[in-house]
Amino acid sequence: MATKLERFVSPGKGNGVRATARIRRGELVYSAEPLGCCVSNRLARDVCHHCFTRRETLLRCSQCKMARYCNITCQKQAWSGHKRECKCLQSLLPRIPTDSVRLAVRLIFALLSPSKNSSEELYTLEEHESHLCSMSEQKKQGLSQLASMLQLYLQQEVPDLAQGMTSALPPSCQEPLNLIAKVTSNCFTISDGELQEIGVGLYPRMVPLPIHILGCLATTGLLKKEGLHCLSLLNHDCRPNCVMVFEGTKLRLRAVRDINPEEELTISYIETLSLTEDRQRQLKDQYHFTCHCQRCDSQDTDRLMLSGEEATCLLLKEALPKLEGLRAESDWQALLESCRHLLSTVGGDMPEENLYKLRMTDMAVDASIQLGHWEEAVGYGEKTLPAYRQYYPDPHPVHGVQLMRVGKLQHYLERIKDAFDTFRQAYEIMKLTHGNDHSLTAELLMKMEECRAEMDQQSSSRH
Repeated sequence: MATKLERFVSPGKGNGVRATARIRRGELVYSAEPLGCCVSNRLARDVCHHCFTRRETLLRCSQCKMARYCNITCQKQAWSGHKRECKCLQSLLPRIPTDSVRLAVRLIFALLSPSKNSSEELYTLEEHESHLCSMSEQKKQGLSQLASMLQLYLQQEVPDLAQGMTSALPPSCQEPLNLIAKVTSNCFTISDGELQEIGVGLYPRMVPLPIHILGCLATTGLLKKEGLHCLSLLNHDCRPNCVMVFEGTKLRLRAVRDINPEEELTISYIETLSLTEDRQRQLKDQYHFTCHCQRCDSQDTDRLMLSGEEATCLLLKEALPKLEGLRAESDWQALLESCRHLLSTVGGDMPEENLYKLRMTDMAVDASIQLGHWEEAVGYGEKTLPAYRQYYPDPHPVHGVQLMRVGKLQHYLERIKDAFDTFRQAYEIMKLTHGNDHSLTAELLMKMEECRAEMDQQSSSRH
């Protein structure tokens, strides 16, 4: 996998990754387990803190009362990484540190526990940029508060941990503010099969280190294995040629277009279904750069996203924050009633491709599913599919998952032929974005087989 890649200086971007040989679309480019990860606080009760599987019933850690596990096996396997964190959590109760603080502490504890991976973690942290120089004072103040919590969180477990931390971490990470900035700027959101956020993680290198760094590591005795590898070298593009998906905490990077030798590999750092202005603002705020990709420079989808009457478009846009608030509160009845009203009145004459109408229709799908209104859910879902096809011209996990979701609704309502066709479209995407060995693709293939069997049964009963 990584033998087809090399590190290079990308014009205007700094370090990047490019292909040294042809990479075909759908090819698995790289996979990795995280150096450190944690379940998001808001999902701490719903997701196993070891394997990151969602379950209705989880075992709770009897000491910190926060960590939860599928079963005793997951709990035992997690204990080596959780035992020091457990004491820290107990000391701060009822307060819970933020996700980024917990992730930083898990990385520190890993460095303080010598292992075969410690040098990889060390130099992954050392090479990541903190971006402190380009941050606003307001953002620095926010990070300073996180750094203070980091220090408090650490000091509770081992009184002299500050000295241990200084000796174990590389020079650029010994100052808490710099360390927390590195973690927040370089961690990845871990998502489940439905592309919903479930946690955060920091992942290892993806391409070989430069010769001079390898030499330094070898002479200092810190190089313990060949092929240290860095996902964070991948640059952003709003129409990337690679996508990342997760299986539990394992990250998989796949090509979604053919990539020629010397062509740069790119991913999208953000959800790209938004206007150029909004994408650029988010990238500037979160990642501290201005995107000059072809899609941003041409603003090629903006006109379609804003299609329809301007005044109506503005009304839909202004209604979204309230609807998003209802979704965040899981007030599904109020959300569905609001979406119904707006989509049938204000948005009735707007094209389905209008970005704000599309977002509202997606929320109507969510609310209808939560309330068990299956006919309504499939009606809204089917309306989103033409727009998804236009906005995701390359295979994309978001498009594949949306098709699979609509297919499940059609199947439940016994629209077997429609469901099979929708599942087939989803498979054409997900065999490339997820691969045939991903659990979600396996579930999709099983659904297609069920539809085939049911269609055969219907055909034989008619004869």
